Amino acid sequence: MKNLSHNTLNIQPSLTVAIDTLAKKMIGEGKDVVSLGAGEPDFPTPQFIQEKAIQSILDNKTKYTAPTGILEVREAISKKLEEENNLNYSPQQIILTSGAKHAVFNTLAALINTGDQVIIPSPYWVTYPELVKWLGGEPIFVEGHKELDYKITPEDLKKAITPKTKAILLNNPCNPTGGVYNEAELEALAKIIVEEDLYCVSDEVYEYFIYQGEFKSAASFDGMKERTIIVNGFSKSHCMTGWRIGYNAAPKNIAHIIGKIQGQATHHPSNISQYAAKAGIELHKTHLPPMLSAFRERRDYMVEHISNALKKEVRTPEGAFYLFLPVEEYYGKKTPDGTLINNSMDLCQYLLEHHGLAIVPGIAFGCDSCVRFSYAASLDNIKKACQRFEEGILKLL
Repeated sequence: MKNLSHNTLNIQPSLTVAIDTLAKKMIGEGKDVVSLGAGEPDFPTPQFIQEKAIQSILDNKTKYTAPTGILEVREAISKKLEEENNLNYSPQQIILTSGAKHAVFNTLAALINTGDQVIIPSPYWVTYPELVKWLGGEPIFVEGHKELDYKITPEDLKKAITPKTKAILLNNPCNPTGGVYNEAELEALAKIIVEEDLYCVSDEVYEYFIYQGEFKSAASFDGMKERTIIVNGFSKSHCMTGWRIGYNAAPKNIAHIIGKIQGQATHHPSNISQYAAKAGIELHKTHLPPMLSAFRERRDYMVEHISNALKKEVRTPEGAFYLFLPVEEYYGKKTPDGTLINNSMDLCQYLLEHHGLAIVPGIAFGCDSCVRFSYAASLDNIKKACQRFEEGILKLL
C-alpha cells in the first residue's frame, strides 16, 4: 500500500480529549472518578437558546445557507463586536464555524505556506502546534514567565521573530494557565506585531471569563485590525460545547479566503446551531454573572485548599476556568507500589489509577512541570478532587 499523509501521521492526538475520554470510560465501567480534565462548563445551555433552536427546526430553517453562515446571525455578531469590543466588522467579515477549534484551523489554513513559522506562547492550548504542523508550518514556542502568570514580554516576542515568521497565535485569557494580558501588555505586544508586519491570530474564546478588570481584544490597537483574525465561539460562554458553533472575524481579504475554504470543506455549520448562537447573543449575557460567580467560588476554594495541602501559596488564575499548578517537586518520588514519578504524565496517571482523579499533564501544553485542573465542575466535585489530590500527593514517598 502507498504511504498515507505524512502531515497527518505526524500530528499528535489531543491529550485533553484522551484523558476526558478515558475518565468517561472508567465512569461508564462503574469506577469512582472525578474528572477535572475537560474545559466544559457544567451548566446547561440556557433555556432561551434551546427554545430558539427548537423553533428554527419547527420553522423548517434547515436548508443550505452561504458557506460563511446565515446573514442575520453574522449581523448579530457584527453588532456584538461593535457594542462590546468597539470593533467595526461588517457581516461579510464574519465567518461562522463548527466551533472555535474549527475557526483556528480556518485561520491557519488561510495564512500558512510550507515553512512559515508561527509563534506560540507557551504554555499553549494543545491544538495550536499540531494544526500549524499539519498545515506545513513550523511552531516556534516562546516560553512565558512563571512570575508573570506565564505570559510573554515584547522582548521575548522580538527575539523569536525571524524572516520566516508569519504570525503569532495569542490566546487571551489563556488556556491552560488562566493568565490574562492587560491593556498595557497587549499594546506593547501589538507594537512589535505591527513593526514586524506579522499576522495575529487572537483566540478570544474566554473573553467573558475574567475575574478582575476588563477584556481587551488584540484587534483594538493601532494597526492591528487589518492584521488580526479573531477566533471566538459560544461553547464556553453560552454552555454550548456540543452545539459546535464559533466564528472568525477577519480582514476582508482573509475572510474571503476562509469563505472559500469552507465552501470546499464543511460548507457551513449547522443552521440550528447558528440560530441558537443568535439567541445567545440576544441574551445580552444575563446568564453570565451567576456562572462567573460560581466559577469564582470554585476557583477560590481550589486555590485555598491546594495551597493548604501543599503548604505554599498557589497562584490565583485571573481568567478562564483552569488552575495550572507547578508539581515538579514531586518528580523523583515513588508511589506506594514503588512506581517512580518522572514527569507530569506519570503523576496524572497515578492520580487517575489510584485515586480516581482525572487532570491533564502539563506536557500536553508544553510545560511538563505543571498539571492543569479545570474548575468548570460542580463545587462538590471540586471538593472531592482537592481531597483526592491531597491524599495522592501525601502518599508519595
